[in-house]
Amino acid sequence: MYIVLKQIHLAAAIGSLSLFVLRGLLMLADSPALRGKTLRILPHVVDTLLLLAGVGLAYLLRQVPGVSLWFTAKLVALLLYIVLGSVALKRGRSKGTRAFAFVAALAVFAYIVGVAIHKNPWSWFSA
Repeated sequence: MYIVLKQIHLAAAIGSLSLFVLRGLLMLADSPALRGKTLRILPHVVDTLLLLAGVGLAYLLRQVPGVSLWFTAKLVALLLYIVLGSVALKRGRSKGTRAFAFVAALAVFAYIVGVAIHKNPWSWFSA
């Protein structure tokens, strides 16, 4: 079961990132395609699958926020990524603000990947 959940989680993470990058580029280009039905619904489906697989993995691995430092760091970073993504795609008042939030969200995503790989809150900077 672990391998299946991990593969689903990884595939959903790649899908989520791909959709975020696409939506961010469309936002920067002021493209009306960003308002299409598929790009309004599909990211939520993929992100829900990502979250459910993540919860399943946490349960199987007995990871508890506040006890496991790397897991806690990953969850806090996930919340920051969600906020920055929201600013980048919807809530930013200017294109400059949205562009900054977009790049910052991508950096936070890279941090999350590093934490997941190294199982260390220092992410890519761990030994």
